[in-house]
Amino acid sequence: MDTRIRPPSNAVVGRTVLGPDVVRIDIESPFIASRRRAGQFVIVRVDERGERIPLTIADSDARRGTVSLIVQGVGKSTRQLNSLPVGSRLLDLVGPLGRPTHVIERGRVACVGGGIGTAVIFPIVKALHAAETHVIAIVGARNKGLLILEDDIRPLADEFFITTDDGSRGRKGFVSDQLLDCIKSAQAAGTPLDEVIAIGPVPMMRAVCNATRPFGIKTVVSLNSIMVDGTGMCGGCRASVGGEMKFVCVDGPEFDGHAVDFDELTLRLQTYREDEQRALKEYMESHPPDPHSH
Repeated sequence: MDTRIRPPSNAVVGRTVLGPDVVRIDIESPFIASRRRAGQFVIVRVDERGERIPLTIADSDARRGTVSLIVQGVGKSTRQLNSLPVGSRLLDLVGPLGRPTHVIERGRVACVGGGIGTAVIFPIVKALHAAETHVIAIVGARNKGLLILEDDIRPLADEFFITTDDGSRGRKGFVSDQLLDCIKSAQAAGTPLDEVIAIGPVPMMRAVCNATRPFGIKTVVSLNSIMVDGTGMCGGCRASVGGEMKFVCVDGPEFDGHAVDFDELTLRLQTYREDEQRALKEYMESHPPDPHSH
């Protein structure tokens, strides 16, 4: 029997709407599916004129030869990607890239996902569960309509919490509030956390780091949102970590959150804002939303 991995077709073989402007896309890519590890990402290009988009691999199925991406349609390229129908093909799908998550075995880890960051937390929770680690999963969003992957993460977590800014589901407040309570409870029980992994908007990751710093808990954050090229060529993903300049795409995307310069990171994320807004405006004018697309 021929056991060689088939060349990738990059075909979209599944498409599921998870929430407003959030779509799970299953893509045929046997090579990536057989090799990817939690925390790694791919570079996607929709067509000849498309930009390169770094996206975390949310899940994979080595048997089917597919990888799953969860994409929030924010700018032109992500909206274009989310509009692809089943049967279409991506021009490029490169990976797996980046350093995998270091998975603690049989420890106690809190995984905190905010907004679309929950999609990045999911494969990490899955890997920790497989390593028989005690997982505390905390997922949050602005409101209940923006929560994703609750049914996927809950069975893998030993403890599971939901927060929403408006209190429409779970605890009213922020994920950092819930995390602080979990830290205090764990310490009171004599089972302190070994690590916290937080992924989401920069203000949320900063808040989590501020919550864990007084307790001296190792805190890992993912800076995937700052990546542009994804291969270390463009330098657009530079970030200061512990006073040293790092390229997020090749040195990360995960770093010690207590060492990240969040002020500089916030400014760098604004670098391409005007270009992104202009591209989105032009795209939306030529591609009005289809009310029946979902």
